[in-house]
Amino acid sequence: MATRHELSVADQQVVAVHHEAASDRWLFFCHGLLSDKSGSYESRCERAVSEGYNAVRFDCRGCGESDGPFAASTLSARLADLRAVTDYFDPPACALFGSSFGGAVVLNYAAESDNVTAAATRAPVTNPGVFDEYRDTIERDGTRRFESGETLDERFFADLDGFDFEERLAAVDVPVALFHGTADNSVPVGDSLTAAERLDVDTLAQTFAGENHRFSREAEQRMQDLLFAWLDQYEHPE
Repeated sequence: MATRHELSVADQQVVAVHHEAASDRWLFFCHGLLSDKSGSYESRCERAVSEGYNAVRFDCRGCGESDGPFAASTLSARLADLRAVTDYFDPPACALFGSSFGGAVVLNYAAESDNVTAAATRAPVTNPGVFDEYRDTIERDGTRRFESGETLDERFFADLDGFDFEERLAAVDVPVALFHGTADNSVPVGDSLTAAERLDVDTLAQTFAGENHRFSREAEQRMQDLLFAWLDQYEHPE
C-alpha cells in the first residue's frame, strides 16, 4: 500500500509517498536535479517493498508536487528536504538511494547522519565540475533555462561552492554502492571510479557497458537485482 504524506520544510510543503512493508527496514529514494519522485522511483519502491523494505520517495522543494521555486532547490535545500523526510517517518535506521544529483544528496547526507546504514547511488554527482557548463551560462546570462522550463541562477553555485566534495566523501562511514553507465554523457563514469578510490568504506563500483545517464529497462532491472543483493549484506531486521 502506498500512502501520500505532506510535511512542512521552512514553511513549504514537501510531498512524500510511503510504500509500506511489514518490517523495520527502510529505504529512502532521492531523485536527480531535473527529476521527481515519479516514473522509475515508483517501480523502485515497489521492488523495495517486495524485498521487505518500507520505501519512501519524495519531491524535493521546487520539484514535482512540492512547493517552492526550482531555482532555490540547492544542494543544501535538498539535504534539508531529505533530513525532514527521514525525521518525519523516524525509522530506527535507514538505507538511501540517490540518482545523479540525488546521489550527491545521499552521499552528503550519509557523511553527516548517524542513522544511515548504507548509501547506494546511480550515476552520482561526486565532482561539482560536471555543472561547469551551467556555471558559465549563469555567469554570462544570469540564468540557465532548461527545455522543461526550470531555471537555475547564482544561488545554486553560491551554495554548491560551500561543499568540499572530497572532504565529504572522506567523512562517509557506511558502505557505498556506485552504479554507473560507461556511456554516460552527463556524469562521466570516471567520476564514480575516482570516488570509489577515495572512499574508505566497503564500496561496490559497478559499471554498465554502453548505458547512458538514463538506464535502459534491462540495465535498470540488473541494477535493482544488484542493489538488493548488496543491501542484504548490510541491512537486516532487528
